[in-house]
Amino acid sequence: MAHFTLSGIYIYPVKSLAGISASHWPVTETGLLHDRKWLLIDSNRQFLSQRRLPRMALIKTALTENDLILSAPDMKNLVLPLMPADGEIINSTIWHDQCDARSVSSGADRWLSRFLNTDCRLVYQPDDVVRQVDPDYAHATDQVSFADGFPFLIISENSLVSLNHEMGLDLPMARFRPNLVIAGCPAYAEDSWREIRIGSIDFRLPKACSRCSVPTIDPETAQTGKEPLRTLNRVRNWQNKVYFGQNALHNQCGALSIGDIVQVKLTGPNQPPI
Repeated sequence: MAHFTLSGIYIYPVKSLAGISASHWPVTETGLLHDRKWLLIDSNRQFLSQRRLPRMALIKTALTENDLILSAPDMKNLVLPLMPADGEIINSTIWHDQCDARSVSSGADRWLSRFLNTDCRLVYQPDDVVRQVDPDYAHATDQVSFADGFPFLIISENSLVSLNHEMGLDLPMARFRPNLVIAGCPAYAEDSWREIRIGSIDFRLPKACSRCSVPTIDPETAQTGKEPLRTLNRVRNWQNKVYFGQNALHNQCGALSIGDIVQVKLTGPNQPPI
């Protein structure tokens, strides 16, 4: 049985804002604690992301025991409670899902609208709101926060090494916004993984992650370029989509730590089959 290690843990408290690196982190029913529990929506209650507003990449996030802190260039830090007071229920749209969310505060809405130069609202997923994962890929009990569709995105270090070699660049892993990074396995080994265990938590990997324009956005400048989509289109294209990383679902709650052993329990044909 092959053994690899967990080398990166990343949490994105607000969908499409900058993430946070951790050395140890709890895992809840919806994934990493506080991951994608907040969401920005427009005046039509549609979710906002860097696909539409690359400037979202410039908003940094931080977590303390009691607060979520947002910071951005030329803005005073915005400090918000991790347990927001009960706000207005707003039915919000994420892709094809309708999700009940609660408004956070008018002050947060003003801060974000000012920096992003567009009217928007910050909403929060209450613990009593369950968003199910697509049943084509999940069990009936699987749930997710405001992530695109799955609780986890897993990428191996050597997959990025291989892609950077193809590009002749040195793009950081942050471009691809994984939750978990695996060290020690061959490039794209994760394409064949179906079941793995990291530490004491079992994961299912039902679907490869098709990539949008977000990895072309430099997280430090919010400027867009052609890579990595140009190279992914050449080396990782299948059925007119490009793939990098694997979506994952977890079977237990618990905690993950850098250095946890990764055991590959079940493999299958590469997904995508390239």
